[in-house]
Amino acid sequence: MAVVSVSMPDELLDRLDQFAEEHGYTGRSEVVREASRNLLGEFEDTRLEDRDLMGIVTVLFDYETTSVEERMMHLRHEHESLVASNFHSHVGDHYCMELFVLEGELEDISAFVGKIRATRDALTVDYSVIPVDSFDPLAQG
Repeated sequence: MAVVSVSMPDELLDRLDQFAEEHGYTGRSEVVREASRNLLGEFEDTRLEDRDLMGIVTVLFDYETTSVEERMMHLRHEHESLVASNFHSHVGDHYCMELFVLEGELEDISAFVGKIRATRDALTVDYSVIPVDSFDPLAQG
């Protein structure tokens, strides 16, 4: 097995170690391997390929970290054809939330989410995707 070096803030490393201990993992490497498999699996869901999708992406960041908000603005403009709507809100005394509503195909939504996740100093990134190509609001069931 290859050995990989990863840089991360001390706080995140502490949380990773605590998670491993609390959930019975043999160590942080096992947690990182599982998280990597899960992340890759999210983007390999063939049931969503070649379908019209709607996605919601939520980003939380410290408002004093101006680079995050600036990056969100750039990504919105870079992906104008994908971003149907964007909402910014203040959360508590120190945080902001950026919410994106996306309309497009899995490949484009996945690329957008990847760029959001790669944004330095973003505290959390959550998203969900649903197909809308066969959506029937009048269907019973």
